Parts: sequence; C-alpha cells; structure tokens
Amino acid sequence: MLVLEDINVYYGAIHALKGISFEVNQGEIVTLIGSNGAGKSTSLKTISGLLRPKKGKITFKGENLANIAPQSIVANGISQVPEGRHVFANMTVIENLELGAYLRKDKAGVKQDLKRVYELFPRLLERSSQLSGTLSGGEQQMLAMGRALMSKPQLLLLDEPSMGLAPIFVKQIFSIIKEINSSGTTILLVEQNAHMALSIANRAYVLETGKIVLSGDSQKLAASEEVRRAYLGG
Repeated sequence: MLVLEDINVYYGAIHALKGISFEVNQGEIVTLIGSNGAGKSTSLKTISGLLRPKKGKITFKGENLANIAPQSIVANGISQVPEGRHVFANMTVIENLELGAYLRKDKAGVKQDLKRVYELFPRLLERSSQLSGTLSGGEQQMLAMGRALMSKPQLLLLDEPSMGLAPIFVKQIFSIIKEINSSGTTILLVEQNAHMALSIANRAYVLETGKIVLSGDSQKLAASEEVRRAYLGG
C-alpha cells in the first residue's frame, strides 16, 4: 500500500533520514519506534508532503507522491494526526471536525462519518459546541484523531498520540486505534511509548539517528533483549 525506498531528508545541513526504506501493507498497524531525534516524525511529514526528500521514492497504492501537494495527498487517502494535536483552539469541536472533511463532496458520507466519529469518541459529541482550546489534552487528542478520520483516510498517520496524556487516556486512545484499524483503516503509528505501540502493532521498525536498525514482527521485537534494553526499560 505504502512503500518508501531509500528516502533521504535534510534540514539544512542536517541529514535527518539516511536512506530509509519500509512498507505498510493494507490492513496493518505498523509502528516506528526510537528515541527523540531518531527521524520518526520526519518520516511522517515526508509521507504527508510537508517535507520533500532529497533522494528516494514514496509510492502509495502504486502512485508516486514525489511532486504531489499535501492537500492532494490527503485527497488521495492519507491523513495525519500531528504531534501536539494542533486543534483549532478558537473553533468549536464540530467546526474542527467539519474542517477535516473540507475536501469531500459526498455530504451523506460526511454525515455518516461524523456519526461514526461520535461513536468512537462520545466525549466529542458531549462537547460538540465547546471551543476546542478549552478541552483537556486527552479530549484534544480525540478531536485531532476524529478530524483526521473525517477525511475518510485509507491510511492514517499517527504522530505520538499518547504524548502528555494521563495513563487512563493512553489506554483509551490505544484501544480506539485498534478499533479504527479493525474497521478497515491502515495505520502507521509513531510512538515514544514503545511498549504500548508494540502491543497493538503487527510489525515495527526501529529508527536510530535517521536509519532503520531493526524491523520485524512486533511481538518478536518486544521480546528482543536489544529492544527491551533500549526502549522498554527491560
């Protein structure tokens, strides 16, 4: 479904991604784990078209994303939930959700997906007319995820969904990620909480300083002494 081949990305003189290659197959949850600065968020921004690789190729459903604008990438079926949530604080919950469907023309489908988002996140229905800036961190994360789902993505990119959340919200968010995936949305998950990420993912890639150093089945990586020592506190 999504294939990255030999991707190199620079921030000025800094070589942030050093020839990484990986793939995400339809229906999977794939996670990228690694320490801060490893290149996880850079990978997602490059897929979304917010950053451009100096070298390498990204294909989605066989189509090269090289020169496609970010909004066209969304229209093609990829949506990202950014790190730090970035909800529109001075707009209501419902206005944020409607913005997520901005590129869509199928009014009946949008209405149906709004209902689905409210089923996944009942708290958002309760707060639909509330300004988004007044929500708690966990509620804002729910809103950011709901907004991304309103574009009806085939591939959902999640950047650090558990960051800064209370443990009760973390469990809830990961449970919802599994539910979103089971309903047919493929997921690429970037997550600092390696233990939680590996517990729900099918496969994982481990990034260190812009390179993929390990990859494979999530459960096998979770049991690996090297991964446990470096990322799981084992």
